[in-house]
This record gives sequence, structure tokens and C-alpha cells, in this order.
Amino acid sequence: MYLEQIEKLVMLQKVDGEIIVLEEELGSMPRELAELEARNAEFLERKAVLEDKLDILKTQRKRLDQEIEDSTSRIKKSKNKLMMAGNTREYHAMMREMDNMEKSTRNREEEKVALAEELERQTALLDELQKEHAELTAQLEEYQTSLKKRSATARKRLDELQKEREGACVVVPAPVLKRYEFIRERISNPVIVPVTAGVCSGCFIQIPPQAFNDLQKGETILSCPNCQRLIYWCEHFQACDSPLAAAAAVRTAAPLDDDEDEAGPDDAGYDEEPRYDDDNHSPDDDRDDDR
Repeated sequence: MYLEQIEKLVMLQKVDGEIIVLEEELGSMPRELAELEARNAEFLERKAVLEDKLDILKTQRKRLDQEIEDSTSRIKKSKNKLMMAGNTREYHAMMREMDNMEKSTRNREEEKVALAEELERQTALLDELQKEHAELTAQLEEYQTSLKKRSATARKRLDELQKEREGACVVVPAPVLKRYEFIRERISNPVIVPVTAGVCSGCFIQIPPQAFNDLQKGETILSCPNCQRLIYWCEHFQACDSPLAAAAAVRTAAPLDDDEDEAGPDDAGYDEEPRYDDDNHSPDDDRDDDR
């Protein structure tokens, strides 16, 4: 009965673990969609800003073209009037006016060249942005298409897992199930873990020798004194998923030194001095028992 309860608790934990993954996936779907939509909105905003800049630059170029054309026309008229100057003073005045207009025209033409370069740069930025936006739009459409299917598949699997969970809960005694749920609400998975070589694979702390002895008897479901997780001895099952199994095998195969040869039965399977609390006997008591 004990082993059956442990097996059901382990199965219950696996079911709960998959439920957590599916619930996180379902919760992440709206967030991922919101992120894509936010990126899409950002692209549209950047595109609008670039298009406004291009409109302003085009308007400025058009204004410069008109000003250059007007200035060129005035210079041409001034040259015609220059031939009709009545005296030297009038001639020099008209020449100064022509020089100013030609200087102003050259400045406008330089400004037009710089404006054309900026217009070309902003156009290239807009083209690149439109390509990126096209890729994002395709990604968004694909995600929206698959979202409903993924969500339906996850919810269907959740329903199946809930039925499996109900079946596992029937076998586990109510007090043990209550303790399992209590622990699950307060710590992250896993809730029930194997003990290998006297070490809890949940917190990686050695459990007291007496607790380890009781665990090996397989009469009642115990908790780790350190992390409070439910524990079971991995030797009660042919397969053990504990990450400490390989390390335990290495320690078992390693030759014992002189100190380990003298160790008593309670020290078997420990690489370091066990931890003791107020409820357990001290090392001095062990020596008295040996004598």
C-alpha cells in the first residue's frame, strides 16, 4: 500500500508539472500576441514619423526649387538692366544687387544638395523599416492563425490531465494528499523527491540517520526535515530519476579509507558527518552503543 501511494504521488506530481507547463503556455500566448501587436504598433508609429519627415523634406525641396528659379530669373533681368545703366553709381548698385542674388542662389543650391542627401537617407530608412514591418506582419498573422489551434490543444490536454489527477487523488489517503497540496502551494516543484545515499534530492541535504532508517522500512510517508518535501527511498523502485544516483554509484564503488572501515552500520552511505537535531541521538551515543 505504501509503494502504491508513493507511485500515485509521483504520478500526481508529474501530472501537476505538466499542468503547470500548459498553464504557463496558455498564459504566455496572450502576452506573446500583445508583444507582437505592440511591436507592430511601434513600427507603424516609426513609419508615420519617417513619412512625415519625407513630406517635410519634399516640401522644402519644392520651395528651394521655386526660390532658385525665381532668383535665376531676377538675375537674368538684372543683367539686361545693367546694359541700360545711366551712370557709374547706378551700374555699381546694380552689380552689388546681382552679386547678392547670385550668392543667395548658390546658398540655396548648396542647401538643396544637402536636402537631397537627407531625403535619400530617410527614404532608405523607410524602405528598410517597411521590409522589417512586412516580416513582422507575416509573423503576426502566422501567430494569430496558430494561436487558436495551440490554445485548443493545450486546453484539451489540460482536461485530460485533470481527469488523471482525480484518479491519482483517489488512491492517496486524504491526510497525505492534504499535506501534498499544502507543500505544493508553498514551494516550487518537485514536492515529492527520492532520497539517494541518505541525501534528499530536493534540497541536497543529508537526512538524519534515524529518519533514513524509518524511510528504508517503507511503512509510512515521511517528509524531509530540511525542506519539508515528501520523500521516498529510491531503492524501493527499480528506476530512480534522482540526479544523485550517478554520484551515489561512484561513491559506492570507491574504496573505503581506514576511517570508513571502522564506521558503524548507521554511517553506511554517508560521505560526511550526518547532521543532528534535538530529536536525534548524538555521535557520543553511537560510540556508547558500539561499546
